[in-house]
Amino acid sequence: MAFDSLSALIYMGGHGPYVWTCYGVFFALLGILVVWSVRQRRELERRLRRQWLLESSPATAGETGQGSETPGDFTPVGQNSLNQSQT
Repeated sequence: MAFDSLSALIYMGGHGPYVWTCYGVFFALLGILVVWSVRQRRELERRLRRQWLLESSPATAGETGQGSETPGDFTPVGQNSLNQSQT
């Protein structure tokens, strides 16, 4: 083992505070990025679902010529390729 004890690992010859602070900042930023990405994806899916439902509603279907699909036909993002390969 490179270090004789746990305290030597933490201290790292005087460089420990710098090294462990860098690790802490890195993992904190990584966690923030993951949480932000998940929230952004959920919000995008909500907006797309809302837009799709508005465009396919019966009230506007006659006006725009769209809306041939029913709201029950909606598949979440990423599921299209799975459903098409099964049919």
